[in-house]
Amino acid sequence: MSSSHVDSTQLNTDANILNQLGYSQELERNFSFLAMIGMAFAILNSWTALAASLTVALPSGGPTVVLWGLCLASIGQLAIATSLAEICSVYPTSGGQYHWTAVLSSPRYARSLSFICGWINVVGWWALTASAGSFQGHLITGIFSLSYSSYELHRWHILLIYIIDIFLALLINIFGLRTLPLLNKIAFIWSILGVLTISIVVLICAYPNYQSVSFVFGGFLNRTGWNDYLAWMLGLLQATLGTTGYDAVAHMVEEIPNPGKNAPKAMILSIVIGFLTGFIFLIILLLSLTDVNLVMTDKSGPLLQIFYQVLHNKTYSILLNMFPIVCMMFATISMMTTSSRITYAFARDNGLPLSNYLARVHSTFNVPVNALVLTSIIAVLFGCIYLISTSALNAILSASVVALGVSYGIPIATLLIRGRDILPKKRQFCLGNTFGCICNIVGLIFIILTTILFLFPPETPVTLINMNYTIVAFAIIFIFAFLHWFFVGHKDYHGPHVHIDQ
Repeated sequence: MSSSHVDSTQLNTDANILNQLGYSQELERNFSFLAMIGMAFAILNSWTALAASLTVALPSGGPTVVLWGLCLASIGQLAIATSLAEICSVYPTSGGQYHWTAVLSSPRYARSLSFICGWINVVGWWALTASAGSFQGHLITGIFSLSYSSYELHRWHILLIYIIDIFLALLINIFGLRTLPLLNKIAFIWSILGVLTISIVVLICAYPNYQSVSFVFGGFLNRTGWNDYLAWMLGLLQATLGTTGYDAVAHMVEEIPNPGKNAPKAMILSIVIGFLTGFIFLIILLLSLTDVNLVMTDKSGPLLQIFYQVLHNKTYSILLNMFPIVCMMFATISMMTTSSRITYAFARDNGLPLSNYLARVHSTFNVPVNALVLTSIIAVLFGCIYLISTSALNAILSASVVALGVSYGIPIATLLIRGRDILPKKRQFCLGNTFGCICNIVGLIFIILTTILFLFPPETPVTLINMNYTIVAFAIIFIFAFLHWFFVGHKDYHGPHVHIDQ
């Protein structure tokens, strides 16, 4: 049997499964397994995100939370991802969490729970897309801060870079569908090459002036004003941010062959690779830095400051910084792709205003152009908040982590409440009742813990400037979802098709 025939047969099988789930095959399945891993890893972007957000963890636990917090967060995220991967193997649609919630819930609550989950997931991805542009802005403006001592950072500087980043990602997503799988592979290679290059250069140049082993693996700092235990727990935000977004695979399952098999593997592998690269990279950074206080406070940013402390050369430091900058560009592209797909999927089920418009797939470009444009507009609006308050924007970005976590928790909690027997016995990725139940419970506990923690202000005494406005941002999500449900959704939203032949 020829390879092309095998591929054709698989594609027909995938299309039939999608039809059973209530949808027609509108998007092309042109993402390979490797391209999907590359995309998931580009979104997690663990080593870059972890390093760029050291200012979150170092004052709130120091090296102990940077390293061991990553271990704890990775265990929790792996339990969540494994739980979702099992469900995804049975119900592979771009709807992801809201679709699974509809399938697993009691018929009495399926529509409303699915609707709420969908709104939380969509807004979470809109905000996460905005976070990539924000990181990009800080990485690039950090170069100017390092290069020119007289440089004064203005908020519009970051906003300008932010908008350019979002606009380029939009153009690539609209006109470059055929190139996206290749870009994802390049992103994966570039990221691995970057972490290896930086690690080797930093280790060699820092020799022999390394930090002590006791500092790297046991150093503790608390500059938050909270007690030591709570401060350490708050430091988990960095690790959680660097290991979230793996549900991107679930929202791309209509564009990969044999998603019931490939999607679960891609979700889990992205976290494993992210943890390994991130953990090793963070050890090297902590081992090599010379002034931890300057890393936490310098305007150039923690990563670029560490490069400069090690290399003592601005040009070489900036050259190394190009690796994470390009990584963040790849991340923006992949996040926008994913965000548009969940927007498209939810609109397809009449879950959003102007659903008929947002659910259209462009006949020429074969992508949901309207959903892409909406994602870009909302991301730019998020960025404009920089002109008003950095605290408000930080709240939106933190809310993305909380929102995604809650969207993960709803289908997992529903599965536990209704019993794991509700899943079909025949599935391509099966955890078994005992191990599956453990993964579900551990994942749900981690979600509840982090959701509560990430609503705390990062430091005391609490002021209007350092207040954590995440709860406000999250409340706005619920208000919009409720208003849409009250006026439109309860009539037009019927939820996804919940039956599939096994």
